[in-house]
Amino acid sequence: MGLGGCIILIAVGAILTFATDWDMQGVNLDLVGVIFMIVGLIGVATFSSIARRRRVVMPPTTPVVEDRPHHTRDGYNNGYGA
Repeated sequence: MGLGGCIILIAVGAILTFATDWDMQGVNLDLVGVIFMIVGLIGVATFSSIARRRRVVMPPTTPVVEDRPHHTRDGYNNGYGA
């Protein structure tokens, strides 16, 4: 269940608890709404803790400087490596 599902559970639970006055025989809709809200809050907390652990921070990369050999003229070659 993703974050959207958790938010929907919280919303449906709040609607069942606070916005309805339906009476069903053998079912307490206020209690069902409270249970939905609690499950939704647990889901949001779990989702946020998992998402926080998944975040990977990459250290900044340092530029690579390649050392190229310097050619010098020493009398035996022409300075171009030949």
